[in-house]
Amino acid sequence: MVQYDKKIVNKLLDTYENSLLSTNENKRRVNIEFRFTKSALPEYFNESSFVYEDIHIQMRALEEQKIVQIIWKDGKENYVIQKVRLNIDWLEQAYAFVHRIPRRNLEEENKLLLAEYDNDTGCEIPITRKFIHYLLERLQHHQSVKQYIHLDNPLETKHLLIALTGVERNRKPCYVREFSIAHFQDSKIFEQLESHVVKIFRRFHPQYKSMDAREILAEYGIYHTPNYVYFKGNIVIAIDGEPMKLRHLNQGVGISGEDLENIAFKDLSRIKRVLTIENLTTFFRWNEPDSLIIYLGGYHNRIRRALLEKIHRAIPKVEYYHFGDIDAGGFAILKDLRNKTGIHFQMYHMELQTLKSYEQYGKPLSESDRSRLKEMAKEEEFREVISYMLSHDVKLEQECIG
Repeated sequence: MVQYDKKIVNKLLDTYENSLLSTNENKRRVNIEFRFTKSALPEYFNESSFVYEDIHIQMRALEEQKIVQIIWKDGKENYVIQKVRLNIDWLEQAYAFVHRIPRRNLEEENKLLLAEYDNDTGCEIPITRKFIHYLLERLQHHQSVKQYIHLDNPLETKHLLIALTGVERNRKPCYVREFSIAHFQDSKIFEQLESHVVKIFRRFHPQYKSMDAREILAEYGIYHTPNYVYFKGNIVIAIDGEPMKLRHLNQGVGISGEDLENIAFKDLSRIKRVLTIENLTTFFRWNEPDSLIIYLGGYHNRIRRALLEKIHRAIPKVEYYHFGDIDAGGFAILKDLRNKTGIHFQMYHMELQTLKSYEQYGKPLSESDRSRLKEMAKEEEFREVISYMLSHDVKLEQECIG
């Protein structure tokens, strides 16, 4: 037999917990009711079955336990139920009947758990703290937090907080599964939490709003695969003292982030320009005389910034350029590159003339593109090209250029 009694009591408690009555903020007496309608309970109105008899039996049992009051249609008892009304004075019995913990109790338990991590005095965790304060504020006002956590699953919430604090505090390069083992003694738990962690980082740190999961984690030295930096040019590098002339490698060389600390630049004297490139395909086919070309792979991370800063210390007076997509993301990466390295990178093939030359390969703008571009157009440097992009509904991928 279907447990319509538990289904309906749970519906009544949902309505109760979403009302001001549950928080003692209601100014007047209200009734918490479940109406028997064809949309809410279609089987009750199925004339070809006798399900309605089972429902009557279960509702009468609830009424005998004083959990609900049955309201019969037109006052005709035992005929058609119009609705059932929750007995507010017997709430404890209603919660016990469906083995459910009151929302207010769950809120208090979760507030204690969140406060425990908020009071952590260890290494700085600004994003985690913003997230915690957001949840605490909502719980204080009995607002929903199900977008991020489930009140009845504190273990899941604890795992999420461990993941957030662990990412923010990570200082040692590692792979995702290594990170998971270190924090959960299980290689797969963090993979289950990763999308939630990334969602929170995007929501509570504007810098990460447009980054994908791999880029965000790379900022904290956490990688799914080895983190390579690709570069090429007429230079000599040394690995443990052994020299390598990169001019002999047309496609350049890729070195993992862990090994970058072991390389030294022995000869940058022929370099007049440092060019960072956003996309790998363009990096492989692009050549510039007297240039050191570096593949960034979208947003740069700490490993790539360290490399750029090392190069800048060695040749601070050469020109620095960034070559990316002519879209909101490309401009954002350029700005981020400048802000975080302190190097004034100039735009390279990202201006209006290039866009016009290759406009036939362009794509239309999304609403998100338009919103971001309108904000960026406030800056004089981007105003001309962005104005054209908005009026002609076009953006251009870097691979189309050349």
